[in-house]
Amino acid sequence: MSSAPAVSVIMPVINEELHLAESVNRILAQEYAGSLNVVIAVGPSKDRTREVAEELQRASDRVTVVENPTGRTPAGLNAAIAAATGDVIVRVDGHAMIPVDYVAIAVETLERTGADNVGGIMAAEGVTDFGVAVARAMTSKFGVGGASFHVGGGEGPALTVYLGTFRRSALDRVGGYDETMVRAQDWEMNLRIRETGGLIWFTPAMLVTYRPRATVGALARQYHDYGRWRREVVRRYPDTLSLRYLAAPVAVAAICVGLILVVLGLVLGQNWMTILGLIPPVGYALANLLASVASALSSPRLSWRSALCLPMVYGTMHLTWGAGFLRGGAGRDS
Repeated sequence: MSSAPAVSVIMPVINEELHLAESVNRILAQEYAGSLNVVIAVGPSKDRTREVAEELQRASDRVTVVENPTGRTPAGLNAAIAAATGDVIVRVDGHAMIPVDYVAIAVETLERTGADNVGGIMAAEGVTDFGVAVARAMTSKFGVGGASFHVGGGEGPALTVYLGTFRRSALDRVGGYDETMVRAQDWEMNLRIRETGGLIWFTPAMLVTYRPRATVGALARQYHDYGRWRREVVRRYPDTLSLRYLAAPVAVAAICVGLILVVLGLVLGQNWMTILGLIPPVGYALANLLASVASALSSPRLSWRSALCLPMVYGTMHLTWGAGFLRGGAGRDS
């Protein structure tokens, strides 16, 4: 690549009226020496997302709007890639806020490391008491495990990264995103890049502000989908299964079996059965409570309102993810 290759930022959006204008304006304000444009792939939305995108296109000749009739993220990404002109492709979501040096750091990291894809930290940041609790859970090991793009870490090779800044040649080599992967499409494509000899690189210098889901229902749907599609990844690529992915489904299964034993014990008058059945749910509840207290007291301390939300947030994330994984069958929905 040249010292300042042309960059295209691609954005698949649906129902992003609230954050889209701010997100795009932050992209256009990048302190980057090369040319930069934005391609927004708009799916069928229930709000004014399309109107906002078209207003942004009228306001700047660096913004292009393309259609994504299915509304599915990988289809939108591929549509945007097809319309992109840059040698470097930067993925940004409609609710992600990037700092002014994000693109410059990404391109420098690509050139310095020789990687095909580089990415950084998904810095969850809530704006309500509940959202702040979700953000804290999404940046804790108890909440989401040890992935660097969630909890941070040193620079180096990674299995996947958040969003991603790609060499166009790498996307062309693997044929872009798999449109049957409605979720987990980033992880799946990064796997194919690695299998074809490419390097995925994490750097904490790239930090993206992420707005978490604002309600329990929305969070539950998000993590249930995550679980189902992680199961689909494992179905397609069995070698990717790890103990970390089994933690939540094992917990859900144990809790369900435990509750059945409690009911049977009460019905049959078998105290030992009731006590045995209480171990998984009570054990998880205690672990959740201890982790919530530790998270709430870590720096910066949470307000008491957000702290009270934490056990519910952790439980929602773990149990819906685990239930989604156990349910599986996500590929049949594509």
